[in-house]
Amino acid sequence: MEKRVEAHEESGRGADPEAFAGPVPGGPVDAVRGLTAAQVAERVARGRVNDVPARSSRGIGEIVRANLLTRINAVIGVLFVIIMIVGPVQDGLFGGVILANTLIGIVQEVRAKRTLDRLAIIGETRPRVWRDGAPVALAASEIVIDDTVDLAQGDRIVVDGLVRVAEGLEVDESLLTGEADPVVKRPGDTVLSGSFVVAGTGTFTANRVGREAYAARLAEEARRFTLVNSELRNGIDRILRFVTLAIVPAGIALIITQLMVNDDDVPEAVRRMVGGLVPMVPEGLVLLTSLAFAVGVVRLGKRQCLVQELPAIEGLARVDTVCLDKTGTLTEPSMDVDEVHSLDPACPVAAVLGALGAADERPNASMRAIVESHPAPDDWVRTANAPFSSARRWSGATFVEACGVESTWLIGAPDTLLRPGHTVLVAADTYGARGLRVLLLARCSRPLDELLRDPASVPDATVPCALVNIKQRVREEAPDTLRYFAEQGVTTKVISGDNAVSVGAVAAGLDLPGAHHPVDARYLPDDPRDLAEAVGRGSVFGRVGPRQKRDMVKALRSQGHTVAMTGDGVNDVLALKDADIGVAMGSGSPATRAVAQIVLLDNSFATLPSVVAEGRRVIGNVERVANLFLTKTVYSVLMAIVIVCARVPYPFLPRHITLIGTLTIGVPAFFLALAPGKERARPDFVGRVLRFAIPAGALAALATSVAYLVARQVYADDLDAETSAATLALFLVALWALAIIARPYTWWRILLVLTMAAGFCVVLLVPFLQDFFQLRLVGVTAPWASVGCAVVAGLALELVWAYGRRGRAAL
Repeated sequence: MEKRVEAHEESGRGADPEAFAGPVPGGPVDAVRGLTAAQVAERVARGRVNDVPARSSRGIGEIVRANLLTRINAVIGVLFVIIMIVGPVQDGLFGGVILANTLIGIVQEVRAKRTLDRLAIIGETRPRVWRDGAPVALAASEIVIDDTVDLAQGDRIVVDGLVRVAEGLEVDESLLTGEADPVVKRPGDTVLSGSFVVAGTGTFTANRVGREAYAARLAEEARRFTLVNSELRNGIDRILRFVTLAIVPAGIALIITQLMVNDDDVPEAVRRMVGGLVPMVPEGLVLLTSLAFAVGVVRLGKRQCLVQELPAIEGLARVDTVCLDKTGTLTEPSMDVDEVHSLDPACPVAAVLGALGAADERPNASMRAIVESHPAPDDWVRTANAPFSSARRWSGATFVEACGVESTWLIGAPDTLLRPGHTVLVAADTYGARGLRVLLLARCSRPLDELLRDPASVPDATVPCALVNIKQRVREEAPDTLRYFAEQGVTTKVISGDNAVSVGAVAAGLDLPGAHHPVDARYLPDDPRDLAEAVGRGSVFGRVGPRQKRDMVKALRSQGHTVAMTGDGVNDVLALKDADIGVAMGSGSPATRAVAQIVLLDNSFATLPSVVAEGRRVIGNVERVANLFLTKTVYSVLMAIVIVCARVPYPFLPRHITLIGTLTIGVPAFFLALAPGKERARPDFVGRVLRFAIPAGALAALATSVAYLVARQVYADDLDAETSAATLALFLVALWALAIIARPYTWWRILLVLTMAAGFCVVLLVPFLQDFFQLRLVGVTAPWASVGCAVVAGLALELVWAYGRRGRAAL
């Protein structure tokens, strides 16, 4: 709260402009022509440059430290050093596995970093800055103190500054202050980085750049590539905390017991102790989680999809409701004038449209279509201007025509410029039903400044002169994408600022359910609870204002939905920010790209299914991997408890645990973590994993303990034979668990399980490997007892899986 208050106090209303004026090195500044090359060089030399890096990923040093210097690696490292002291080397194989896994993690995250950095440059906001009398597009990091920066609707303000020129300039500072009402900016007011322009144009002079700009620093931290605030990662952290609590007492008891039962052979006691402690640590779980995310980033990068916040991959996989803006999402951003219907024969419609187009310095898509079809008239002089605002839904200008007559014109939504029930609205709805965007050109009898102060008076001051029909092209990929969401059980809602009838016609053409009953959002209830019910019932909404879009997203989330919002215009910014996942088009306004977690750089709506599928792959596969790793932890802890209570030597050396872990967890988990998957993510990740891992680990521990105790009776003092029987039982149960986790089967999953089984058979049959791993099956009684114990445990595990599957199907 303190940060928001501070930002609000600096927002410029009532602020002293001199308090924000920085020193002016390099000579006087011409705010009209901007800085000269010499002045820029002088400021760069003094370090007065916006040097806050727009980071999309961690640095290489951070990646190496994050993958290498972990608590798990520290524990494994200490155990590895102990084994290296007492020997032999084959009992230290687990150290090599950890090193290999860490290197894989570093390599994959570096790949992801390079992909993100490359895409971040492509999608970077490039403000227009005046240098040597000409505007140039620069990276935000190239702006220096005293630079003159242009502003227009949709622009994100990247440094703090002082307004020099303002024409109807309105800035939304809600991302900094929490206040949703746009702030009118006049010369002398301040603007802060992190805010964005919702209407008008202007210029400002940068007076605080780099780390001096407090809001910029907040924005940088908010957009860092990170794994925090991930439900998946948080769940794994919770699991690791539980594991740590279980490992400490079990490990201490095991150490004491092994020193007592092997008092005549301390090195053997140490090896058995380490053999009991190593499998308790789920060493690869965090690594493979990071690996799955990193590979996902690389895969999406190849589709020109920039993931600005890593948990967005996971979040979109959990989405059950997608809110789409029509323009720029379902339709192409470019438009064409279809036809112009004059309502007043005496009105010079073509000349007025041309004049309005020429008066708009930064036209939106509709106005660009008018500019292309209507050239500006000669000798029309603009004397006043009201830029387009999504909240007002109209723009206007006052001209002195060639004949010397002064006239004021408005262009915008017919149902905003006219009173309800006006006859012209009937014609407008007729055209809208064809999927056209309809604008009304109207003559205005009142000055623009009065209309801006009192927008409700607009219908009383207008005389309709023409209807302008704008044709929008539906994206080719839109039908297939909407069909994909329907098949995946994801509800689609179209939320647009356009006329409800027009939006419904476009949606109906895409076979969207409920499109034939569009809702005019102006008549939606204000009460959050009633709004939530209304939004839940409808599918297509028109005439939705920027704040109302945000309220609708909040209403859906209040009903327990996970909501993704797509958009490309400044009117979508607030909704994008408040949605669980914000998705912006690469051609959208800089403000939308700045607040969105995912940016589709190629503007292809068809990329969204790929993002959803990638998220589902990551979550589903991490859950599979977590089941395997935690099963190992559970059976290791329980085995330690059994051994402590029985006061017998621990049945495994580190080499045996390394062999079993590699064949039933390490290698399979690597492939399973990268496998495709389509199942939508469900809540309670930790609960589902523990519901499988605890009984699976308990059954594995029980079967192995029974097999080990039977072998001790059969072989008496032959510890190697006893260990071999226990190893066989544990491997078979762990392989059975792998076979269950690998479902549903495909050819490569079956091959994976069979290959792991074959690998263990090779170890048992090849004399060199028998000696290396100290494994030999003696006789038939103990080995078949081990097989029998494993089969019973495996069948019980099938019952556990079947029960859990019925529970999952009921959700």
